Amino acid sequence: MDTQLLLACWGMMTFMVLVPGPDWAYIIAAGTRDRTILPALAGILVGYLAAVAAVAVGVGAAVAALPWVLVGLTFAAAVYLAVLGVRVLTQPPPALVAGDAGVPSASGDGGSGASATRPWLQLAQGAGVSGLNPKGLLVLVVLLPQFTDAAGSWPIPVQLAVLGLVFVGSCAIVYSIVGLGARAVLRARPSAMRILSRVSGAAMVVLAFVLVVEQVSHLVSG
Repeated sequence: MDTQLLLACWGMMTFMVLVPGPDWAYIIAAGTRDRTILPALAGILVGYLAAVAAVAVGVGAAVAALPWVLVGLTFAAAVYLAVLGVRVLTQPPPALVAGDAGVPSASGDGGSGASATRPWLQLAQGAGVSGLNPKGLLVLVVLLPQFTDAAGSWPIPVQLAVLGLVFVGSCAIVYSIVGLGARAVLRARPSAMRILSRVSGAAMVVLAFVLVVEQVSHLVSG
Protein backbone atom coordinates (compact mmCIF):
# COMPACT_ATOMS: atom_id res chain seq x y z
CA MET A 1 0.00 0.00 0.00
CA ASP A 2 1.24 3.51 -0.87
CA THR A 3 3.08 5.06 2.07
CA GLN A 4 2.04 8.55 1.00
CA LEU A 5 -1.61 7.53 1.10
CA LEU A 6 -1.13 6.12 4.59
CA LEU A 7 0.54 9.32 5.82
CA ALA A 8 -2.12 11.50 4.21
CA CYS A 9 -4.86 9.38 5.75
CA TRP A 10 -3.19 9.50 9.16
CA GLY A 11 -2.96 13.29 9.01
CA MET A 12 -6.59 13.69 7.98
CA MET A 13 -7.86 11.16 10.52
CA THR A 14 -5.86 12.77 13.32
CA PHE A 15 -7.29 16.16 12.40
CA MET A 16 -10.84 14.73 12.54
CA VAL A 17 -10.18 13.13 15.92
CA LEU A 18 -8.84 16.43 17.27
CA VAL A 19 -12.24 18.03 16.67
CA PRO A 20 -14.07 17.84 20.04
CA GLY A 21 -17.17 15.67 20.07
CA PRO A 22 -18.96 13.00 22.11
CA ASP A 23 -15.77 10.95 22.51
CA TRP A 24 -13.97 13.93 24.03
CA ALA A 25 -16.77 14.58 26.50
CA TYR A 26 -16.92 10.94 27.57
CA ILE A 27 -13.15 10.45 27.99
CA ILE A 28 -12.89 13.70 29.98
CA ALA A 29 -15.69 12.48 32.23
CA ALA A 30 -13.81 9.19 32.68
CA GLY A 31 -10.60 11.08 33.46
CA THR A 32 -12.28 13.08 36.22
CA ARG A 33 -14.53 10.39 37.71
CA ASP A 34 -12.89 6.97 37.30
CA ARG A 35 -9.73 5.44 38.72
CA THR A 36 -8.37 4.83 35.22
CA ILE A 37 -9.36 5.84 31.72
CA LEU A 38 -8.41 2.46 30.22
CA PRO A 39 -11.88 0.82 30.25
CA ALA A 40 -13.54 3.94 28.79
CA LEU A 41 -10.78 4.32 26.18
CA ALA A 42 -10.99 0.63 25.28
CA GLY A 43 -14.75 0.97 24.87
CA ILE A 44 -14.40 3.89 22.46
CA LEU A 45 -11.85 1.96 20.42
CA VAL A 46 -14.02 -1.18 20.35
CA GLY A 47 -16.92 0.89 19.02
CA TYR A 48 -14.80 2.31 16.22
CA LEU A 49 -13.24 -1.07 15.44
CA ALA A 50 -16.77 -2.39 14.88
CA ALA A 51 -17.47 0.57 12.57
CA VAL A 52 -14.21 -0.06 10.66
CA ALA A 53 -15.15 -3.71 10.21
CA ALA A 54 -18.57 -2.68 8.90
CA VAL A 55 -17.01 -0.25 6.43
CA ALA A 56 -14.43 -2.81 5.25
CA VAL A 57 -17.10 -5.41 4.41
CA GLY A 58 -19.38 -2.86 2.77
CA VAL A 59 -22.02 -2.58 5.48
CA GLY A 60 -21.12 1.04 6.20
CA ALA A 61 -21.87 2.17 2.66
CA ALA A 62 -25.14 0.24 2.68
CA VAL A 63 -26.19 1.91 5.92
CA ALA A 64 -25.22 5.35 4.62
CA ALA A 65 -27.43 4.75 1.59
CA LEU A 66 -30.50 4.20 3.80
CA PRO A 67 -31.58 7.60 5.19
CA TRP A 68 -34.00 6.13 7.72
CA VAL A 69 -31.22 4.03 9.28
CA LEU A 70 -29.05 7.11 9.75
CA VAL A 71 -32.00 9.01 11.21
CA GLY A 72 -32.64 6.25 13.73
CA LEU A 73 -28.94 5.99 14.55
CA THR A 74 -28.71 9.74 15.10
CA PHE A 75 -31.66 9.88 17.48
CA ALA A 76 -30.42 6.80 19.36
CA ALA A 77 -27.01 8.47 19.75
CA ALA A 78 -28.65 11.70 20.95
CA VAL A 79 -30.73 9.91 23.58
CA TYR A 80 -27.72 7.88 24.73
CA LEU A 81 -25.51 10.96 25.05
CA ALA A 82 -28.23 12.89 26.87
CA VAL A 83 -28.70 10.10 29.41
CA LEU A 84 -24.96 9.84 30.06
CA GLY A 85 -24.63 13.62 30.30
CA VAL A 86 -27.50 14.00 32.77
CA ARG A 87 -26.04 11.16 34.84
CA VAL A 88 -22.68 12.92 35.01
CA LEU A 89 -24.36 16.22 35.95
CA THR A 90 -26.57 14.76 38.66
CA GLN A 91 -24.05 12.41 40.25
CA PRO A 92 -21.09 14.21 41.85
CA PRO A 93 -17.65 12.65 41.33
CA PRO A 94 -16.74 10.05 44.02
CA ALA A 95 -14.27 12.36 45.76
CA LEU A 96 -16.97 15.01 46.22
CA VAL A 97 -19.45 12.50 47.60
CA ALA A 98 -17.02 11.75 50.38
CA GLY A 99 -17.34 15.26 51.76
CA ASP A 100 -16.59 17.65 48.90
CA ALA A 101 -12.94 17.46 49.80
CA GLY A 102 -11.82 17.82 46.21
CA VAL A 103 -9.34 14.95 46.44
CA PRO A 104 -9.65 11.31 45.44
CA SER A 105 -11.02 8.99 48.09
CA ALA A 106 -8.52 6.90 49.99
CA SER A 107 -10.73 3.82 49.85
CA GLY A 108 -9.54 0.79 47.96
CA ASP A 109 -11.90 1.27 45.04
CA GLY A 110 -10.82 4.85 44.43
CA GLY A 111 -14.17 6.29 45.44
CA SER A 112 -17.75 5.46 46.20
CA GLY A 113 -18.94 5.61 42.59
CA ALA A 114 -20.25 2.33 41.24
CA SER A 115 -18.44 2.83 37.94
CA ALA A 116 -15.10 2.67 39.76
CA THR A 117 -15.70 -1.04 40.48
CA ARG A 118 -17.33 -1.92 37.17
CA PRO A 119 -14.85 -1.39 34.33
CA TRP A 120 -17.02 -3.51 32.04
CA LEU A 121 -19.73 -0.87 32.36
CA GLN A 122 -17.28 1.88 31.42
CA LEU A 123 -16.18 -0.20 28.43
CA ALA A 124 -19.77 -0.79 27.29
CA GLN A 125 -20.63 2.90 27.65
CA GLY A 126 -17.54 3.92 25.67
CA ALA A 127 -18.44 1.47 22.91
CA GLY A 128 -21.94 2.94 22.85
CA VAL A 129 -20.64 6.50 22.57
CA SER A 130 -18.44 5.75 19.54
CA GLY A 131 -20.52 2.96 18.03
CA LEU A 132 -23.67 5.09 18.00
CA ASN A 133 -21.86 8.15 16.67
CA PRO A 134 -23.32 8.65 13.16
CA LYS A 135 -20.72 11.29 12.33
CA GLY A 136 -17.95 8.80 13.07
CA LEU A 137 -19.50 6.27 10.71
CA LEU A 138 -19.95 8.89 7.99
CA VAL A 139 -16.33 9.99 8.36
CA LEU A 140 -15.22 6.40 7.82
CA VAL A 141 -17.61 5.89 4.91
CA VAL A 142 -16.87 9.18 3.13
CA LEU A 143 -13.18 9.80 3.83
CA LEU A 144 -11.55 6.37 3.87
CA PRO A 145 -12.40 5.45 0.24
CA GLN A 146 -10.63 8.62 -0.91
CA PHE A 147 -7.33 7.17 0.31
CA THR A 148 -7.66 3.79 -1.37
CA ASP A 149 -5.87 2.83 -4.57
CA ALA A 150 -7.97 0.83 -7.03
CA ALA A 151 -4.79 -0.12 -8.93
CA GLY A 152 -3.00 -1.23 -5.78
CA SER A 153 -1.97 -4.81 -5.06
CA TRP A 154 -4.16 -4.97 -1.94
CA PRO A 155 -7.93 -5.55 -2.30
CA ILE A 156 -10.06 -2.50 -1.48
CA PRO A 157 -11.59 -4.10 1.67
CA VAL A 158 -8.09 -4.77 3.01
CA GLN A 159 -7.04 -1.20 2.27
CA LEU A 160 -10.15 0.11 4.04
CA ALA A 161 -9.40 -2.09 7.04
CA VAL A 162 -5.80 -0.84 7.25
CA LEU A 163 -6.86 2.78 6.88
CA GLY A 164 -9.56 2.23 9.49
CA LEU A 165 -6.94 0.90 11.89
CA VAL A 166 -4.96 4.10 11.28
CA PHE A 167 -8.05 6.02 12.37
CA VAL A 168 -8.46 3.86 15.49
CA GLY A 169 -4.76 4.36 16.28
CA SER A 170 -5.20 8.13 16.04
CA CYS A 171 -8.19 7.84 18.39
CA ALA A 172 -6.09 5.87 20.88
CA ILE A 173 -3.33 8.50 20.90
CA VAL A 174 -5.54 11.60 21.05
CA TYR A 175 -8.02 10.28 23.61
CA SER A 176 -5.24 8.95 25.84
CA ILE A 177 -3.75 12.45 25.91
CA VAL A 178 -7.15 14.04 26.54
CA GLY A 179 -8.09 11.64 29.33
CA LEU A 180 -4.71 11.75 31.03
CA GLY A 181 -4.67 15.52 30.60
CA ALA A 182 -7.97 15.72 32.49
CA ARG A 183 -6.45 13.67 35.29
CA ALA A 184 -3.33 15.86 35.31
CA VAL A 185 -5.49 18.97 35.72
CA LEU A 186 -7.28 17.22 38.55
CA ARG A 187 -3.99 16.44 40.33
CA ALA A 188 -2.73 20.00 39.87
CA ARG A 189 -6.03 21.57 40.93
CA PRO A 190 -8.23 19.11 42.84
CA SER A 191 -11.01 21.69 43.01
CA ALA A 192 -11.28 21.50 39.22
CA MET A 193 -12.93 18.07 39.51
CA ARG A 194 -16.39 19.54 39.92
CA ILE A 195 -15.91 21.97 37.01
CA LEU A 196 -14.49 19.39 34.59
CA SER A 197 -17.16 16.88 35.50
CA ARG A 198 -19.95 19.38 34.92
CA VAL A 199 -18.41 20.63 31.69
CA SER A 200 -18.11 17.12 30.27
CA GLY A 201 -21.67 16.26 31.33
CA ALA A 202 -23.05 19.47 29.86
CA ALA A 203 -21.07 18.88 26.66
CA MET A 204 -22.74 15.50 26.20
CA VAL A 205 -26.20 17.04 26.61
CA VAL A 206 -25.37 19.90 24.22
CA LEU A 207 -23.95 17.49 21.64
CA ALA A 208 -27.10 15.38 21.89
CA PHE A 209 -29.18 18.49 21.22
CA VAL A 210 -26.96 19.44 18.25
CA LEU A 211 -27.33 15.96 16.74
CA VAL A 212 -31.11 16.22 16.93
CA VAL A 213 -31.19 19.77 15.52
CA GLU A 214 -28.91 18.85 12.63
CA GLN A 215 -30.95 15.75 11.80
CA VAL A 216 -34.27 17.62 11.97
CA SER A 217 -32.89 20.41 9.75
CA HIS A 218 -31.79 17.81 7.19
CA LEU A 219 -35.22 16.20 7.26
CA VAL A 220 -36.97 19.54 6.82
CA SER A 221 -34.67 20.71 4.03
CA GLY A 222 -34.95 17.33 2.34
